[in-house]
Amino acid sequence: MSNFAVHNESLGLQFIDLSLLEEALTHRSFLNENKSAKAHNERLEFLGDAVLELAVTHFLYLRFPNKPEGDLTAYRAALVNTNSLAESAEKLNLNSMLLLSKGEAKDTGRARGIILANAFEALLGAIYLDRGYKAAEEFLAKHLYPKLDDVLATRGWQDAKSRFQEVAQEKKGITPSYKTIKQNGPDHNKIFTVGAYLGTTLIAEGEGPSKQEAEQEAAQASLLKTGW
Repeated sequence: MSNFAVHNESLGLQFIDLSLLEEALTHRSFLNENKSAKAHNERLEFLGDAVLELAVTHFLYLRFPNKPEGDLTAYRAALVNTNSLAESAEKLNLNSMLLLSKGEAKDTGRARGIILANAFEALLGAIYLDRGYKAAEEFLAKHLYPKLDDVLATRGWQDAKSRFQEVAQEKKGITPSYKTIKQNGPDHNKIFTVGAYLGTTLIAEGEGPSKQEAEQEAAQASLLKTGW
C-alpha cells in the first residue's frame, strides 16, 4: 500500500483518484529537490480557497438567519484565518503527511502554520474535484464548523485589541493604551516590542514586524494574563 493510500485511509476521505491527494500534500519546495514529483498544491489551494469561502458563507447564512452581514463576515474570518486552518490541519496530522523540501521541513511557528493552512485548502480543493461539493461540505462540517461554538464563546471573531478594549472598559472603566518599548533590527526587518497599558500599569508586552501586529500580540497577551 502506498503512503497516499495509507493517508487516504487514516484521513477517512475515500479518494477515488489518489493522485489528487498526492498533489494536495505536495509543497512547491518538494519539486525543487525531487524532479520526479509531478505537481505541487498551489492550484488546488486556489480552488480550495474558493470552495471554503462559499461553503462557510452558506453554513453561516443558514445557521444565523437574523444576523447582519457584518457579523457573518466576522464569524467567517475567524473560522478561515491562517491560525484556524493550520490548527485543523494539525488535528488531521497533515504535518506528517506533507511532502516538503529539507529546508521547509525545518520551519516552525508562523511559517509552518501558513504551509499547513494552505495544505488544508488544497486538500479541500482535491476533495471537491474528486467527489464533489457535497463531500467538501461534509469534510468541513467534520473538521472546521465545530470550532464555531468556541469562536462565539471566546469572542474569537473580534480582533484582540477590540476584545481587550471592550472588556477593559466594562471591568475597569479604562481604555487601554499602547506604547512602543523598543525596536530591534535593520530598517527592512525590524521587530517592535509594544506594551499594553491600563492607565500607567503595564499589563503585557507583544512583538511583531510592525507596530500594529505588536499591539495585537500585546492585547492578546493581556487577555491571557488578566484571564479576560
